[in-house]
Amino acid sequence: MSDCVIEMTNLTKVYGQGEIAVRALQELDLQVKRGEFVAIMGPSGSGKSTLMNIIGCLDRATSGLYMLDGEDVSRLDRDQLAGVRNRKIGFVFQSYNLLPRHSALRNVMLPMMYNGFQTWSDSQRSDRAAKLLDIVGLGDRLHHLPAELSGGQQQRVAIARALINDPSLILADEPTGNLDSRSSTEIMGIFHRLHRLGATIVMVSHEAERAHEAQRVVNVLDGRVVHGEPSINSLVAA
Repeated sequence: MSDCVIEMTNLTKVYGQGEIAVRALQELDLQVKRGEFVAIMGPSGSGKSTLMNIIGCLDRATSGLYMLDGEDVSRLDRDQLAGVRNRKIGFVFQSYNLLPRHSALRNVMLPMMYNGFQTWSDSQRSDRAAKLLDIVGLGDRLHHLPAELSGGQQQRVAIARALINDPSLILADEPTGNLDSRSSTEIMGIFHRLHRLGATIVMVSHEAERAHEAQRVVNVLDGRVVHGEPSINSLVAA
């Protein structure tokens, strides 16, 4: 097993052709080690959203190599990328992306229907989802609909859902962007706890204060990593 969950080498992404071609990523190199908590930052137009989409197998690079958890995903087609996403990546989005007519428990259970848990009974899937909801502090909210939960509670459901398939990588896109400061702190606390338990986390954020809670901050500018450095907080902790 590789020491790195993410290994990107000379990654380039070009949109369009000829004179209107835009190089969103330019020969970018990035490594994220297993068990690392990394924040990605960059101004609008820097390429960080393109990088996140490629990390999450929502898009693929024009050229270069991308190894995800030891698997070369650089040239996979759309269906193959979808399979990798289901098996290896747990997503946490800014807008939660919960199904409004399903309970917290059902929202967490749903990904299991598409990734190796089809042979499990409904009771087994329910028990696993309930345990994860308990881990994120929602053991008493299993049957609440999203509309009956606060924003912070909805994001907790989303984190439990991201964990349900035991992914190699948790990819969080502005996970505190819609939350007040108290809820943001609570969500970051959950990420820190998961990190201490061995999870590999990549978080995209425009909030410098939150980004610097990660173990390492990677800055993207003009489609390149300009420097990847330990966060302020990790240096203080050391």
